[in-house]
Amino acid sequence: MALAVGTQAPTFTVKDTNGNTVSLSDFAGKTVVLYFYPKDDTPGCTKQACSFRDAKQTYDNKDVVILGVSVDDEQSHQQFTEKYGLNFPLLADTQQTLVKAYNVDGGGYAKRVTYVIDGSGKIVHVDSSVNTTTHASDVLGALGL
Repeated sequence: MALAVGTQAPTFTVKDTNGNTVSLSDFAGKTVVLYFYPKDDTPGCTKQACSFRDAKQTYDNKDVVILGVSVDDEQSHQQFTEKYGLNFPLLADTQQTLVKAYNVDGGGYAKRVTYVIDGSGKIVHVDSSVNTTTHASDVLGALGL
């Protein structure tokens, strides 16, 4: 079961698509959409990633950060990013540290769950019934943006 709204988001430090180290604390004071997905370059995951890609300007205008997370490695993330022109970081959770901390372990992959974390690090929205095609706009709507 996903973490509850009101819970302090677990901190993390992992590598992103380009091998950069990314920590939740890097985004202190900003709203973060941390979305977990099962696997790079699969139909549902591609629709979901592309929905965020297409809405990124709206997220940027609202000062909201988008981070995708799966257990795929950096090379897989790079290929996925290049193939679909993704314009936000994907986090490589190859050790499944985030998957376990955020309680989205699907048995070797991440369950499709999205957390919205406020600037103080608190979870303010959880979506575990994701429509992959409209997800980015659904999250904006849930946030009143």
